Amino acid sequence: MTALSPIDAAARDRAGRLALGALLAGAVAIGFSPIFVRLSEIEPTATAFWRVALALPLLAVWMRAAGPPARAPRRPSSVRDFARLAICGLFFAGDLICWHWAIRYTSVANATLFANFAPIFVTLGAWALFGERFTRLFLAGLACGVAGAALLVGDSLSIGMTTAAGDLLGIATAVFYGAYILAVGRLRAEFSVATVMTWSGLATAAAILPVALLLGEPMLAGTATGWAILIGLAWISHAGGQSLIAFALAHLPAAFSSVSLLLQPMIAAALAWVLLAEPLGPVQAAGGSVILAGIVLARIGSRAARGAPKA
Repeated sequence: MTALSPIDAAARDRAGRLALGALLAGAVAIGFSPIFVRLSEIEPTATAFWRVALALPLLAVWMRAAGPPARAPRRPSSVRDFARLAICGLFFAGDLICWHWAIRYTSVANATLFANFAPIFVTLGAWALFGERFTRLFLAGLACGVAGAALLVGDSLSIGMTTAAGDLLGIATAVFYGAYILAVGRLRAEFSVATVMTWSGLATAAAILPVALLLGEPMLAGTATGWAILIGLAWISHAGGQSLIAFALAHLPAAFSSVSLLLQPMIAAALAWVLLAEPLGPVQAAGGSVILAGIVLARIGSRAARGAPKA
């Protein structure tokens, strides 16, 4: 491996720190999404549609205002480019649809736990599809993070045949979100954040809308407060949070990023405690601490793997 000059190494470190900050800020922003969904006046699938659809004008204006890129990243220019962006959006649609159906057929705790298996599938996908290698320290951080997520919801877990369908949908949520993270990571090597978010978002909204209509869910909020909640979900959690994550994925490994996103259920639990008066006991606090330890271990393990010479 060619050694970086001190200037290049310093620039890479600065970009890495900025990306890590964006990733963690994105995790905080999407941590608000369960609160918005809980407060929404309409059904979950319709809420998921508006989460993306109301963000699209904001993202489209951003993409338009950015103008033609003077250098990489480039703009999509072929059927293959648009197809890849659409597939990325379909992965996210699958994530949202499976997540909301999982909540219907199993407990919120079960759905949350299984959805947070996404880092496992990201790591497996990065290894199987792209030949990425991981240090034992990173894998220890991954295990720590998932164990912390289990502790966070452990008091409410209920495993059995009655929850099997919902539990499988929770695992499907993790698979779809893992595929989405890997796809965004690859697309960000070629396209800007605004481009990825806008074009993939169009595919996401187009895939969710017919599902919501087939389910017969009312599509319109009945009050200004209901629309304000949907706008908050769209602008804060989607346009804000997911865009920050997409920015970070151009500079950080997808596997490490997915482990760091385990911060999201911890933020959601803290917000539910503050805003909805939902109990947060010592076991949940311990789970949050284990998640943080897992993120730190995964970060150290990722940096070690990145700095190691490639065979």
